Amino acid sequence: MSEQPNRSRLSEEQRKTVISGMRRAESLRPVAREPVVPAKWDTSFTTLPGYQAIRTQELAAEMVGLGNPFYRLHEGRSGARATIGGRQCLNFASYDYLGLNGHPAITEAVAKAAADWGTSTSASRLTAGERPAHRELERELAAVYEAEDCLTFVSGHATNVSVIAALVGPKDLIVHDALAHNSIVVGAELSRAQRRLYPHNDLDALAELLEASRAKFERCLIVTEGLFSMDGDGADLARLVEIKERWGAWLMVDEAHTLGVLGAAGRGSFELAGVDPKRVDIWMGTLSKTLVGCGGYIAGSRALVDILRYQAAGMVYSVGMPVPMAVASLTALRLMQAEPQRVARLKANGNHFVERARAAGLDVGLSWGYAVSPVVVGDSLRTVMLSDRLLACGINALPIIPPGVLERSARLRFFLSSEHAFADIDETVSTIRQELDRLIDENVSVTSLATLLK
Repeated sequence: MSEQPNRSRLSEEQRKTVISGMRRAESLRPVAREPVVPAKWDTSFTTLPGYQAIRTQELAAEMVGLGNPFYRLHEGRSGARATIGGRQCLNFASYDYLGLNGHPAITEAVAKAAADWGTSTSASRLTAGERPAHRELERELAAVYEAEDCLTFVSGHATNVSVIAALVGPKDLIVHDALAHNSIVVGAELSRAQRRLYPHNDLDALAELLEASRAKFERCLIVTEGLFSMDGDGADLARLVEIKERWGAWLMVDEAHTLGVLGAAGRGSFELAGVDPKRVDIWMGTLSKTLVGCGGYIAGSRALVDILRYQAAGMVYSVGMPVPMAVASLTALRLMQAEPQRVARLKANGNHFVERARAAGLDVGLSWGYAVSPVVVGDSLRTVMLSDRLLACGINALPIIPPGVLERSARLRFFLSSEHAFADIDETVSTIRQELDRLIDENVSVTSLATLLK
């Protein structure tokens, strides 16, 4: 006779106690119910003010027969020319300042890099490690600024945000130009430092602000741009250096639009101004413009770069730059240095655009006449309609309207390339003048549209 299994070593009384406890626990377990959402809790994205503003703009555009000027689909490589809607047009909406996008040497180098290294570093450089191209690119960028070291980031916007947030804190002061890029503003806000603005390029106001406030803070960071992307003008770098040295501040210069643009060799604002680059504490730039890649970089002292390497969120917590992108920018940098005639052609084109536009009675604002120039229209609707009509004429130039710029300063923004011809520029200026005059004659404006909407 086989032995019966021993089902429990508990006494009957103990078994009943355990079962009773289990039942009590079951009775206390919360019953799953569908969440009750009060009607006052709005979970729709369509009621957000930002969405409502978009819909209002779309309605206004439909009423006057306008297409969306943003996110236009480009078919093929874009530079001085682009193909949009199956039609080739003159393109003034590209950062390809030196015409290097698609250069055969860059394309070949990128293809080889992708074959050798793949298309991703697969994690942050902190954990996944670095590749030789990262270090070569950083070494050669550092040499441009005569800096001890350089660090590249996978995003230009994130470079400013994470670098500023990593360097200053609640006991510090950030002072920046009132027209500084969004990435500078966001970085300053995230840092929790006190933030002050000075009127655009008003260095007297900056000096007065520092005289009144500098002593109240431990550290001070002054931030400006070498070439402002909305207005095409820049800062007085020599005087900024004097001010920052007098008041014991760091100076950070955003060179996103200056590399390959300013100075005889395209080294940037310090070359144009004749300033020793080592007197600027933090050089920031991007790889997406002259260097036809993607990302940003910081050049400066070795201590600065070491801090960012281990503490800047955009480096530590972000995937590393793909090797093909690093190779693209490295090859473009070498081409820029080997072919200074590209920089000279760009300068000539920028000057020609501004001279011809002013002669035609167009408002180019404060533009210095380099790679960036606005044509200020003022009225937002008229600006968007002008962009639409220019595209119909084979010219692609994008409108910038509030909040991207101040009210009543809406504009078309023109990015010049070394690969534009004077004839392209002459045709463009003539067409702008013609189409703007038509809009003025038709009395098309935000005011007239508001009357229509009533």
